[in-house]
Amino acid sequence: MKHTAKLSTLIAATLLCFSSLTLAITNNPRVELETDLGTIELVLYADKAPETVENFLAYVDSGFYNGTIFHRVIPGFMAQGGGFTFDFQEKPTRDPVVNESDNGLSNERGTIAMARTSDPNSATAQFFINLVDNSRLDGSANKPGYTVFGKVLLGMNVAQRIAAEPRGQHKAFTDAPNTPVRILKAQRKDRDASSESSPDTDAQTPSATGENGQ
Repeated sequence: MKHTAKLSTLIAATLLCFSSLTLAITNNPRVELETDLGTIELVLYADKAPETVENFLAYVDSGFYNGTIFHRVIPGFMAQGGGFTFDFQEKPTRDPVVNESDNGLSNERGTIAMARTSDPNSATAQFFINLVDNSRLDGSANKPGYTVFGKVLLGMNVAQRIAAEPRGQHKAFTDAPNTPVRILKAQRKDRDASSESSPDTDAQTPSATGENGQ
C-alpha cells in the first residue's frame, strides 16, 4: 500500500514537471539557428529575462545574425558567436541591454547566455552556448554574472560538433574554427504567431572581443 502511494506521488510529480516544461516551451518564443553544421533550436525565457529576450529577438527579426560566425569556441567551456562576419569584421550593434543575470537561471550545459565586456551592462548581440555547466558565470544580488536567457531545445549535438572543429589558424582569433562556422539563418520558430504581435574580460569568462571572456 505504501509502495503504491509512493509510486502515485512519483508519477504525479513527474507529470507536474513535464507539464511545467511543456508550458514553458509553449509560452516562450523559440528560435532556430541554421548553421553550416546543422540546426540548433532554442527556447527563450522571456519570463525570466524579458529585456534580454526582446533584444535578442530584435537581432533575429532584423536578420542581423545571418552570415555571422562562431568566432570563439573553447571545448569544455562554451561556443560564442553572433558578432563577426566570416572575414572577422565586427558588425555594428544596437545599444547594450541591461544585465539580467540575477534571474535564478544558471549557466548550465545547453543554456544560452549573453556575452559582454567587464561592464555588466555591455551585452549587445554576441551570445554563447554553454558546452558544460559553468555556474561560476552565474549572477547574484551582489555579483553581476552572464545573463542566461534560453536553452538549446534541439541540436546540442550541433553545438558539440562546432566545438570539435580544428582551431588556431587565425592569429587574431585563435579560438575560431579554422573553417568558419556560419549562422546561415536565424529565425523565429513561432514566426506566424509572433508576426501578429509585434563575454572583454580575462581568463575564460564570456567577453566582447571575445565578448565572452579570455
